[in-house]
Amino acid sequence: MPTMPSRVELCPLTLADQEEFCSLVRASAELHSPWMRLPRTGEELRNWMQRFGDGTNLGFVIRVVETGELAGMVDIDSIIRGRYQGASLGYAAFAPSAGQGHMTEGLTAVLRHAFGDLRLHRLEAHIQPANKASLALVRRLGFRHEGISTDYLYIDGAWRDHERWSMTAPSTWTPDPSLPEV
Repeated sequence: MPTMPSRVELCPLTLADQEEFCSLVRASAELHSPWMRLPRTGEELRNWMQRFGDGTNLGFVIRVVETGELAGMVDIDSIIRGRYQGASLGYAAFAPSAGQGHMTEGLTAVLRHAFGDLRLHRLEAHIQPANKASLALVRRLGFRHEGISTDYLYIDGAWRDHERWSMTAPSTWTPDPSLPEV
């Protein structure tokens, strides 16, 4: 069966994305709350992006090919080499594109990049239990549920529990088409 061309492209996050990124983060505040807080101003974004300078954290945007607009963002965080060869994923859709399958396609590209180009063996996603959209996304992509990390991250004024989901590098990886788009 031939693969369909992707409706999105994965691009490194750069300062050229600053205005659009911050505007979309502000417009998506209700969608992101209380799950995460992304940079809302140029200064916050520049400070946040400093962590991408040493190669242990990588930031990407997901662009809609047809329009060039940002649909979401993804970061591959805390890359550990050696015997582990793993990292954590952070991601968020932007409100104008939410629910259209762009994050499924964008994260598919991230997984191919992480397991292929970066030669990682393991990726983890940590998700608050009430974040149903994010849980549906990792299920669709084939992540395995591994348990709960109690008081895992400090978000929105409190330590939050997170479900821990993982994927290891498969020999042939494809998302599960029977699950609904996210």
